[in-house]
Amino acid sequence: MKTERVMNILVAEDDIDDRLLITKAFKESFDKANLICVENGEVLIQYLKREGKFIDEEKYPLPNLILLDLNMPKKDGREALVEIKSDAELKKIPVIIFTTSQLEDDIKITYKSGTNSYITKPGTFDGLLEVGKELETYWGRTVLLPD
Repeated sequence: MKTERVMNILVAEDDIDDRLLITKAFKESFDKANLICVENGEVLIQYLKREGKFIDEEKYPLPNLILLDLNMPKKDGREALVEIKSDAELKKIPVIIFTTSQLEDDIKITYKSGTNSYITKPGTFDGLLEVGKELETYWGRTVLLPD
């Protein structure tokens, strides 16, 4: 059995209400999680590349997991995913598309671009809790992730 550790989860979501609900649900679902939220793909890439205010690695640790919304301003999730999976250092971080879109084209494009999973956001808080528990079980306890 692997050692329990804190999961650093980076959530890229432009809707403030969704960010608050996801944060609340996942803090209840995960035993040990540090959730960091950014509001668009541009800020996500700045965070991952340690640019601007994100230079402090103690304050802004690299995530073990990225939850990525597709439809965001400035740089959408599709563009951010391609950039992450094209970077030699960042591509090892699992990226889960977490969006309201159920379009077949979005599913195909994101898997082709290297997403690790595609999850449609549930419409209720209870649904978010359930997804959080599933993510915690699979990504937090079952799979082995690189440090």
